Amino acid sequence: MKKIALAAALSVAASTAFAGGMVEPTMEPAVVAQSTSSSASGIVVPLLLLVVLAAAVSSN
Repeated sequence: MKKIALAAALSVAASTAFAGGMVEPTMEPAVVAQSTSSSASGIVVPLLLLVVLAAAVSSN
């Protein structure tokens, strides 16, 4: 009787230990942010302000 109880206990322990099985690990792809600004955008606003200022000075 003790052997049957021991066998039942070992079979329950073994079945829960391998319940999940082997699963292939998955990795999420890395997100790469791309910058959308160009190098000329930093100079456009000051040039536009100079043109507006020159137009205002020349009209007076």
